Amino acid sequence: MGSRRVIWIVLDSFGIGFAKDAVAFGDEGSHTLRAVAKSEFFDVPILQSMGLSSIERAFPEDRATTGGSGAYGRLQEASMGKDTTIGHWEMAGIISEKPLPVFPNGFPQELLDDFARKTGRGVLCNLPYSGTKVIADYGREHEATGKLIVYTSADSVFQIAAHEEVVPIDELYRDCEIARQLLVGDYGVGRVIARPFVGKYPDYERTSNRHDFSLLPPRKTVLNLIMDKGLTVYGIGKINDIFAGSGITKTVRTQNNEDGMDHLLVAMDEVENGLIYVNLVDFDMQYGHRNDVDGYAAALTAFDRRLPGLVEKMKADDMLVITADHGCDPSTESTDHSREDVPVILYGKKIASGVNIGTRKTFADLGATVGAYLHVETKDIDGQSFQQIIEKME
Repeated sequence: MGSRRVIWIVLDSFGIGFAKDAVAFGDEGSHTLRAVAKSEFFDVPILQSMGLSSIERAFPEDRATTGGSGAYGRLQEASMGKDTTIGHWEMAGIISEKPLPVFPNGFPQELLDDFARKTGRGVLCNLPYSGTKVIADYGREHEATGKLIVYTSADSVFQIAAHEEVVPIDELYRDCEIARQLLVGDYGVGRVIARPFVGKYPDYERTSNRHDFSLLPPRKTVLNLIMDKGLTVYGIGKINDIFAGSGITKTVRTQNNEDGMDHLLVAMDEVENGLIYVNLVDFDMQYGHRNDVDGYAAALTAFDRRLPGLVEKMKADDMLVITADHGCDPSTESTDHSREDVPVILYGKKIASGVNIGTRKTFADLGATVGAYLHVETKDIDGQSFQQIIEKME
């Protein structure tokens, strides 16, 4: 039995149609893929040839195909949420039956008072807000007072924006760690996020020094099981942040999607066996949340252009997985995530071509399949493996 690798790429927010329970989340009608497919900048022939356009209800009927060079299907989210943390946890084997807390009216004053006392800085905003609009509206006051801009969204997040010349990066990260220690129990949001920015009003720009401080997963994920077997788990981009370092043996941060793909190719030269797990956040952060349909489409096209180089570096026992963690339809009025099903494409010399795995009832089936492919026992995590459906018989 030779060494095996899984290259697992998450296209952050690339949903393929509103979920069956989308109405409960206010997302009926959302469809990220169809929204961006209307753009003149959308051109993803490699993804389509692998099976993307054969996934049921993904493409408009006049653009749908059948078959593909990989296996393909759609995943439904079973967890009560539509954010990055819950989505990644579920695909790694933890179904979250209870949603992480959200704060549509801002955070309690007693919590903010405690936070201000421990950081030595006051607080501005404390409302749900767009990340770019909040610095436009509060940036000047922040620069004048040194107070931290605290805001949230429809997701379970506590976000802290600060100008890098007012609050040095190391201090901002310490402030986030203080917030993370306070945000437990009923206040236990999924992520505390550092949102540094630079520039002068009104031309503020957020920087790539964003950093997420996540809750520790409540139990073991497939990442822990892979690591416990002595295999490498190489997290690229936000992966280490999302899992609070649990189950990660090596990590590297990234500047953007292109940088993420560059690091992935380097990792493929370094990792002999195990998992290389990549999150490409630009789809969500730069385009989905900013309702930028053309930007989203162009980013998918750029990703598609990188796939031939990736495939060329794959070894005989490698399995490539391409999926997403939620939706973020850039064509709707909302700038928040959308409750959508997500695609899954599996490709490699050991993966049967043209196999439709259908619609799986939980993202967790993917984690179980990844574990099974790496010969890891997955009975202690949620999800059912579909490895036997997709792997060629020896």
